[in-house]
Amino acid sequence: MNASVRLSMSSLRAHRRRFAGTFLAVFLGVAFLAGTLVMGDTLRANFDTMFGDATSGTDAVVRSADAITTPGESQGVRQPVSTALVKTIGQVPGVAAAAPSIQGAGQLVGANGEAIGGKGPPTLAGNWITDPELNPYRLAEGRTPARPGEVVINRGAADKGHLKIGDTTTLRTPDPVKVTIVGLATFGGEDGMAQVTFTGMTQSDAEKYLTAKPGEAASIQVRAGPGVSQQALVDRLTPVLPEGVEAITGQKSAQENTDMISSQFLTIFTTFLLVFSGIALLVATFSIHNTFAIVIAQRTRENALLRALGASRRQVTAATVTEASVVAVTASAAGLAGGIGIAAGLKMLFPAIGFPFPEGDLVIRTLSMVLPLAVGVIVCLGSALMPAVRAGRTAPLAALRETAVDQSGASRVRAVTGIALAALAIGATLTGVLISPSLLLAGLGAVLALVAFVVLGPVASSTAVRVLGSPLDRLRGVTGGLARRNALRSPRRTAATASALMIGVAVVSLFTVFGASLKATMDQTVSRSFAGDVAVSTPSFGAGGSGLSPRLAGAIGKLPEVDTAVGLGRGVAEVDGKGRALTVTDPTALARTFDLGTVHGSLNTLGTDGIAITKTEADRQHLTTGSKAQLTFTDGKKQTFTVRAVYGKSELAGDYVITRAAWAPHRTQDSDTLVAVSFKNGVSTAKGKAAVEKVATHYGNPQVQTRHAYAQSSAGGIDMMLTLVYALLALAVLIALLGIANTLTLAIHERTRELGLLRAVGQTRSQLRAMVRWESVLVAAFGTVGGLTLGAFLGWVLVKASDGASDSTFAFALPPVQLAVVTLVGVAAGALAGLRPARRAARLDVLRAIATE
Repeated sequence: MNASVRLSMSSLRAHRRRFAGTFLAVFLGVAFLAGTLVMGDTLRANFDTMFGDATSGTDAVVRSADAITTPGESQGVRQPVSTALVKTIGQVPGVAAAAPSIQGAGQLVGANGEAIGGKGPPTLAGNWITDPELNPYRLAEGRTPARPGEVVINRGAADKGHLKIGDTTTLRTPDPVKVTIVGLATFGGEDGMAQVTFTGMTQSDAEKYLTAKPGEAASIQVRAGPGVSQQALVDRLTPVLPEGVEAITGQKSAQENTDMISSQFLTIFTTFLLVFSGIALLVATFSIHNTFAIVIAQRTRENALLRALGASRRQVTAATVTEASVVAVTASAAGLAGGIGIAAGLKMLFPAIGFPFPEGDLVIRTLSMVLPLAVGVIVCLGSALMPAVRAGRTAPLAALRETAVDQSGASRVRAVTGIALAALAIGATLTGVLISPSLLLAGLGAVLALVAFVVLGPVASSTAVRVLGSPLDRLRGVTGGLARRNALRSPRRTAATASALMIGVAVVSLFTVFGASLKATMDQTVSRSFAGDVAVSTPSFGAGGSGLSPRLAGAIGKLPEVDTAVGLGRGVAEVDGKGRALTVTDPTALARTFDLGTVHGSLNTLGTDGIAITKTEADRQHLTTGSKAQLTFTDGKKQTFTVRAVYGKSELAGDYVITRAAWAPHRTQDSDTLVAVSFKNGVSTAKGKAAVEKVATHYGNPQVQTRHAYAQSSAGGIDMMLTLVYALLALAVLIALLGIANTLTLAIHERTRELGLLRAVGQTRSQLRAMVRWESVLVAAFGTVGGLTLGAFLGWVLVKASDGASDSTFAFALPPVQLAVVTLVGVAAGALAGLRPARRAARLDVLRAIATE
């Protein structure tokens, strides 16, 4: 074994360049994985510290005991508590102070007239708590609000909106409120809680604009006196609280806030990054395997001589495994250092692009170091295992051979296996998305399709390269013909090199197709469901934004140009014990502006005790027209409703519809998410839109869009997602290109004598460079075409699987322009990968090259 180690080390020292690509592939994959884990640990710890610091003075929180959670929401809606409890709580022994915390949605308008935030994180408003220890926000500049219309805003929101103390702006609650900024605040020592914005008002203003009626608060913050622990305070408060109201410790409240951030953002964010780390490592696996396979093939005579001199199969295999181990450990260790650097860089980068994370040192946990190191070593050794076994099987007589012929591409077993896997993939996929909808079967089919593509790669590479390279004979003459023949020389090598790029391109194509399909689905949904002319909305998604004033629809409806204006509000309630989102609207106007499909019953007779539901929900809940359903609202009140209408489509209208009169007794902060407007006959879209915009300026200036523009803006978040996806996938494509460059470099070393002979018989340096570059382009083109085909198929599978798992109908769309760009980028990247190997080949000394064995 010592001899094997010495042999391996001497081989590594002698051929360092051979393993440069492998080292980089492992390094990048491990660095990305380690950086993701370290950043996740750091953000969790920093958010925990920030919430702990912000709420350190709050020892107990009094709130409603029950919350109604609708599907897709991680946090429920709680009933308000009475501010009269503050006096009762203040009389409990051990209580030093108590203050109501009124919270609602409030979106600030910046100095440029654009709303601040609304792209995911909440835009909050509430009362400014005068007790500094109970207030999670700390006054950093100016003073606290003392008169109506005065507010304190967090410093991050002020910077983003270019606002300062003394400025007057608009706060959407959703009714527009003119406010004057008198102070700037921080949260836990930061300018804000990530991108969350906060506006602190006087208590009277908060009750006026953020609650259904005075005397209600989201919770009551309590501070304990000296010597009273948080749990002891909770134990003292519990007996005096009315039924349905609970007290929890301040520590538990802070932990719930941290968990909310973790579940809603950090877990999703880090999982997203981990998926791309896995893709990068999968791409690296192909590059690493190809490198070792080529190196072993080049050392056939060397290994055969060792076998002839008495080395056993185990020793030859061990020598190769040792080389892989050294590369794996050194590259993975370097990757850990790179990962820490990536985490530190991202922590500095995100604030620069407007997403400030809490301050704090990097948190490096043992698992975040051990896991990437182990993954890097396992990936590298696993990729090198088959070439190592192949090296051990080298026969001593192979030392007499000049070259070895690669027949792997023509393997009948490989072809049969690949075709069988492809058939299984198609069968499982079609069954999972068309016959018997199943995400599990669809996912299995997608994985089998990927495996089938990899297995069939060497079989297909010869035909594909001949077809893709056929124009080169005419366009580039002998140089193009030689490039094509070089790519055809070793089908397995060509396929393995192209497979890495194929996976990267496939994932890019998958997300491109899925993103285009989501946009087409949104456009289809709006076109099919929305029969109006223009839509009024606030450009926000997630928990951000404040919505629209519920009075806006009425004001627009009074315009002479308008036939119907209907606002869609949102409420929540438990329907027969299950949390559901309610659409609060005028059902008669809704039916005139939206296509609800076939309606059984009457939407005109809902009144204050009637409800309309979709056929899907009716079937699921075993309800029909005339059935009774019990609704429990967030105020704790229960009411029996009669199903008076069952309609066919939900989509924009939602699954449950009640009137504003039915919702009014239970509402909290009232707002609409959309106002749909239909114009009278003869009114042009331009004229009607201008009239609506004039009215909208008095209600916070929300967007007024045509039906098509509304569909496009509704899908705006998809472009943001795709931009992030492309940026992350750039790493996988980079690793694939390193693999192409490394393969060509090793191939040039292998063909040194051949290249020397070509130069000797008259080939110029520029022709040699062009030959190597075109070979690289052909390999990249094969990988790109295969990736586009696989990505489009997987995109179709994902769209159809989503269609089967959802009540909405998904549209499948292939975006030709984006896919053409992906193709050009893949081919251009191949040309780029061939530059360095081409230059190296052109620098070969002719006489030395000819003399090379």
